[in-house]
Amino acid sequence: MTLSEILLWEELKNYQMKGYDFDRQRPIDNYIVDFYCKDLFLAIEIDGESHDSELSFQKDLTRQKRLEELGVCFLRFDDKEVKFDLFNVLRTIETWIEENES
Repeated sequence: MTLSEILLWEELKNYQMKGYDFDRQRPIDNYIVDFYCKDLFLAIEIDGESHDSELSFQKDLTRQKRLEELGVCFLRFDDKEVKFDLFNVLRTIETWIEENES
């Protein structure tokens, strides 16, 4: 796990995010997402330097489109956002949950 993944996982594990259960490195279809809440159909991805190349970007886009076809919603954050502005990353996740939970 990267430092960003560790930092975010510390905030998501054990039902800490508004009482929802998140899994880490969750397989869905033929893909793996960084974090996933099955009750919300929410995948959270942290994009690091490996996502900067055009090939990686296209693979991510293909994967995201396929999972969205299955009903999965995505929140994406840059690695630096998580490291240096975790408060606002968490606020964004909380806001998404409040707006989308049923």
